[in-house]
Amino acid sequence: MTEVDIFIPCFIDQLFPETGFNMVKVLEKAGCKVHYNPNQTCCGQPSFNAGHWKEMEDVGKKFLADFANSDRSVVGPSGSCVGFVRNFYGELYANTPVHNYHKNLKKNLFEFSEFMVDVLKVTDLGGKLKAKITYHDACGALRECKIKEAPRKLLSNIEGLEIVEMQNSETCCGFGGTFAVKFEPISTGMADSKVKDALATGAEYIVSTDYSCLMHIDAYIKKQNKNIKVMHLADLLALSLG
Repeated sequence: MTEVDIFIPCFIDQLFPETGFNMVKVLEKAGCKVHYNPNQTCCGQPSFNAGHWKEMEDVGKKFLADFANSDRSVVGPSGSCVGFVRNFYGELYANTPVHNYHKNLKKNLFEFSEFMVDVLKVTDLGGKLKAKITYHDACGALRECKIKEAPRKLLSNIEGLEIVEMQNSETCCGFGGTFAVKFEPISTGMADSKVKDALATGAEYIVSTDYSCLMHIDAYIKKQNKNIKVMHLADLLALSLG
């Protein structure tokens, strides 16, 4: 049995706790024993993206302390968080006492779909779900973690699920953390384009690996009363398992 630690980004833990439970459900279905540290906190990405590098240093050190000494894989449901820790911690903590902690964690840190497909070699969980979906490539997963095919392999093996690729699936949805606040008109326009492309497929759901994107897209959908919903990959996989 493969033992794993999971990390749940703070906003998912607070706003969408079912996604964490569903990720555990899927990992256990794939044969994993899951460990969760209830004292874990944010990786520090929001502060970093807002330019507060110094202020987030202690937050990042806490994240490293929570996970870097584990010899188990660390799995999370957010490509943006995984990509941030992998790609920016090295620079932030170079020549510091915690540098080696990051080197160890970087080797063992995975986004959920990446871990399922590339590490566990599991692409078919035996799920069934009659629905029509389209997939949004979140920037963090695609650009920072190079994740493209893993989510699609998991989705393609769900019996009854119809997957229709939207145009511009790799185009940013406009969230970008504080970008959506500082440049709201541009961010809203990007969300509008993303939702239009998704609606053109006739899909019932927009699925992605990152709830940050999905929150942004969902807010636009609800404001404009569009007939489509969003769903995280882990939630959809869990739903297909009954």
